[in-house]
Amino acid sequence: MRLFNKKSDLMLLLRGIGVIATAAIALETTSLIQYYFSRKGLEEEATLRAEGELNKTNLEITSVVDQVETAIRNNLWSVRQELGNVDSLYKITRRIVEDNPVIIGSAIALLPEYRTARGQLLAPYSYLDGSDILSKQLGTDEYNYLRMEWFTESMATHEGHWSEPYYDAGGGEMMMTTYSYPIQDKKGNYVGVVTADLSLDWLTELVSKVQVYPGTRSTLISNRGTMMVVPDDDLVMQTTILDGAKLTGDPQAMAIGQEMLAGHSGSRKVTYSGIQRHVFYAPIPRTGWSMAIIIPSDEIFRSVKRIGLIVTLLQVLALLTLALIIQRTARNLVRYQKVADTKERIENELMIASKIQMAMLPKIFPPYPDRSDIDIFATLVPAKEVGGDLFDYFIRDERLFFCIGDVSGKGVPASLVMAVTRSLFRTVSGHEIYPARIISHMNDSMSEGNDSNMFVTFFVGVLDLATGQLRYCNAGHNTPLLLHDGTAKPIDVVPNLPLAVAGGMHFVQQEMTLPPDSSLFLYTDGLTEAEDAGHQLFGEQRLEEAAGKVTALSAHELVESIHDAVRQHVETAPQSDDLTMLCIRYQGQPDQLSDRHLILHNDIQQIPQLADFVETIAEESGLSQPVAMSLNLALEEAVTNVIVYAYPDGTDGLVDIEAILHKDRIRFIISDSGQPFDPTQVQEPDLNLPLEERPIGGLGIHLVRSIMDEVSYERTADKNILYLLKRL
Repeated sequence: MRLFNKKSDLMLLLRGIGVIATAAIALETTSLIQYYFSRKGLEEEATLRAEGELNKTNLEITSVVDQVETAIRNNLWSVRQELGNVDSLYKITRRIVEDNPVIIGSAIALLPEYRTARGQLLAPYSYLDGSDILSKQLGTDEYNYLRMEWFTESMATHEGHWSEPYYDAGGGEMMMTTYSYPIQDKKGNYVGVVTADLSLDWLTELVSKVQVYPGTRSTLISNRGTMMVVPDDDLVMQTTILDGAKLTGDPQAMAIGQEMLAGHSGSRKVTYSGIQRHVFYAPIPRTGWSMAIIIPSDEIFRSVKRIGLIVTLLQVLALLTLALIIQRTARNLVRYQKVADTKERIENELMIASKIQMAMLPKIFPPYPDRSDIDIFATLVPAKEVGGDLFDYFIRDERLFFCIGDVSGKGVPASLVMAVTRSLFRTVSGHEIYPARIISHMNDSMSEGNDSNMFVTFFVGVLDLATGQLRYCNAGHNTPLLLHDGTAKPIDVVPNLPLAVAGGMHFVQQEMTLPPDSSLFLYTDGLTEAEDAGHQLFGEQRLEEAAGKVTALSAHELVESIHDAVRQHVETAPQSDDLTMLCIRYQGQPDQLSDRHLILHNDIQQIPQLADFVETIAEESGLSQPVAMSLNLALEEAVTNVIVYAYPDGTDGLVDIEAILHKDRIRFIISDSGQPFDPTQVQEPDLNLPLEERPIGGLGIHLVRSIMDEVSYERTADKNILYLLKRL
């Protein structure tokens, strides 16, 4: 009996040791897997956050750059007209500073030989002094601007130029960068430059406040690699990115410097002073500058190390508990505790993922408060922390590009596909105007390597805001409703296949015209498939009935009304699918003043009729003579190009010129049935080449681009259609 007890005790002991060893191996394996994926997730999160800060800062800097360049270009004509009047030049520089808060100084610096026979320097200069705007003559023997980079580079290239940052002794008396643009007199001779000074103080403040994680450091370099903004103020404008990289001793730091100087974006890991850091960098468009965000790697992974320590302690506690008392209660308690910790961690990660996902979608309504022709509102209510629905829209060339989609599946995988889909839509539609082509390019990209076999139902529309013409393509998505005059009806759609099912698919594009004061209502199946407690669907019939009652409401009110109808239907039943609604209310062109047509034969002798046409439009809109002359010049170049080249010799063809006049803009539409030709694809001529070396052609298109604010082209219904927009 004693032998049996000893054997039984030994078996129990061996079983206990086996259980403890198995538990220890399982716990350690779980920890390693958890640690790996946690680090990977945190690194991806850090990348998203850093790229978001880079994009945000990039946009803010670009916005200021755009303001400065636009201010200078808007005053070029005035400078040219007043070159012989010094007092007027002072007034122009003062007006530039006065009308543009971001500009601290402006000068009109002329060549000595243009101004006087004695070769004196003349540069009327106005600048901010506290809250006052003062003026002075900038050109002196001590301040010879003829040697300044902002003067020499712009005069040499005949283009706008952002100077290397410098301390402007004798001028603005501060660290600044200068944007300069060459001036031509009425004979076309380059006689000087007009400038705008931008203080670096705001740039330092903007870049320095970026804080992705504790210990984050940011830097900004010039186009020559000079440190413009750096945490150590003593190094500002005193060293270069490559000199700093050499001091680290890490080849990756030198690679980062070279990448930034080349205008590339990306991320790398660098180790110096015994500390590993993640570096994210991206260029600032047009300026040649580049910005970098430097984050200590320990700050990125601090939370995973803390969680790893907690998990390790719990594992030790679990093993000790198993060693002392191998019983179900103790094991269950440990398991329940682990489950609770894991659930909390997952919930926190999903919460972060949800915030990142929602931040990618438009969230400011109304999005275009200054426009009276369009009203937009959208809402997305995910069924879980993260989902697969998406919507997006933007305006380009007086066209509204919009989309709505639904990714198959739920949770994190669907949210990742959603992010890819939205990014592809923005990328492709940025240079394409036909919905079928947009969807085709997106489908080919998403079909490659789609091992998970996830797909996306997707609807893309392109609405011409001037005419109400809507082009659209549906990739297996729910049919939108057209709401007008108390009715809500589905539009005619060819369903096509969803995105990412197979590459090389053909997608059918359709067209219709939205009447003024109508709404296009788009939604995902989470709306029609919303169930009440008895599993009754909301359905398409209820949707059409609810929408038909609110066709006259604003986009926001319409979406909220339909959402209320869904809530009343489901009552307390849980939401089972993501619910997304997008309403686009087209209100026509209430600010349109007139719409005029002129039809010419392809006969160069009919060109004078074009001048009369423009003169009539100018009188109706109260345009100044210089603006009217520039419009006539641009139209004459475009129409002459059609008359001469569109139709074969001896063939009679027509050129249709339509002018749509609004309070703040004029839109010209030039169409012909001639040979296909896209003038927007013509490369800009190299104006620096001597006349005898320049290729024939291209100057007319260059002139049209210079005069008009927007130029776009499309080939449809066997017609060339050129759109020209001039803002008044």
